[in-house]
Amino acid sequence: MAQPTKPQVHTPHAWPGVAALAAATFTVVTAEMLPVGLLTPMGAALGVSEGAAGLTLTITGLTAAVSAPLLTALLREYDRRPVLCALMAVLVIGNLGAAWAPNLAVMIGARVLVGIGMGGVWAIAASLAVRLVPPRSAGPATSLVFSGIAVASVLGIPAGAYVGALWGWRAAFLVTAGLALLVLLALSVLLPPLPPERTVPLSGVFRLLGDAPVRTGLVLVAFLVTGHFAAYTYIRPVLEDTAGAGPATIGTLLLVYGVAGVAGNFAAGLGAARSPRRTLVLISAVLAATVLLIPVLGGSVPAATALMAVWGLAYGGVSVSTQTWMLAASPGAREGASSLFVAAFNTAIALGALTGGLLADATAIESAMWLGGALALGALLTAVLGRDPART
Repeated sequence: MAQPTKPQVHTPHAWPGVAALAAATFTVVTAEMLPVGLLTPMGAALGVSEGAAGLTLTITGLTAAVSAPLLTALLREYDRRPVLCALMAVLVIGNLGAAWAPNLAVMIGARVLVGIGMGGVWAIAASLAVRLVPPRSAGPATSLVFSGIAVASVLGIPAGAYVGALWGWRAAFLVTAGLALLVLLALSVLLPPLPPERTVPLSGVFRLLGDAPVRTGLVLVAFLVTGHFAAYTYIRPVLEDTAGAGPATIGTLLLVYGVAGVAGNFAAGLGAARSPRRTLVLISAVLAATVLLIPVLGGSVPAATALMAVWGLAYGGVSVSTQTWMLAASPGAREGASSLFVAAFNTAIALGALTGGLLADATAIESAMWLGGALALGALLTAVLGRDPART
């Protein structure tokens, strides 16, 4: 049974700690998604197909999906500051292993470590902002921490692609390891002691699945994120084939996507605070249309640029909107809801990368776009027909 909530730990200088949490979520999600912008050179260096190289994303997502609820429950008695630091250390080791990996087997082992660190950090950090600041600042602080996830989703990948183009794909993993080490140090210095807010066993986490709004939120995550990663994991070879884009152009297109995604994150955050349902209906509709149009209208660089900008604008709002839905559906169990959210999100990433890769290898690379668009349409129907969380 859950124990009483412990007192808030906010201090007058808590915002640097909130910023450190945002940096942590940015770093772990960047580490998870790094292979997307490096798929072609990674596959060539490891001697595998692009579809097989996509397994490096699949295994990380599956590991994070399992580790998020398990670590939340198993580490429930421990202060969150040292827990987060230990998980960031695991992320450092995983990225160093990926940078060194001589073959796919070693790379997958390194990516398992990334998944463990990523799943634990995301699940725990996302619910801590409200404990660091006064109640009147809880909304902006939570949005800032969530923005680390969204910004990584849209900027971490193009940044990795640029580093890979300049110094090779292994350098991108080394840079990410260095960033993770810096964030570890920042967390250790800037966070106050954070004793666990409540002790919720694993069974208590899964009891949240009995709530219809929670289930609807998880289905939305499944459709949107699976569809996005079925398509986006393979966007580099699609743009190479459809628009004739070279490595430098690919990096520019991903940067356009990323900048638009940052704008989409903050715009969707404002909209989701008022109505997560309406925000997710709009996001799902725009995402479906854009992904389906990439193979049809993306035959030139200007057209591909416009479509990538709209795609980024739509997907940039997915994490903050769906997490807002989940927290509204379970206000008394924030960390438990976050762990389920992370599990669903990362299972969806894994399934998207896997199914998109299988379809691309079996047919044509553009077929990953058709699958992504179809799943986004499933999210649209869910957002329209599913159970809306109660608003207070």
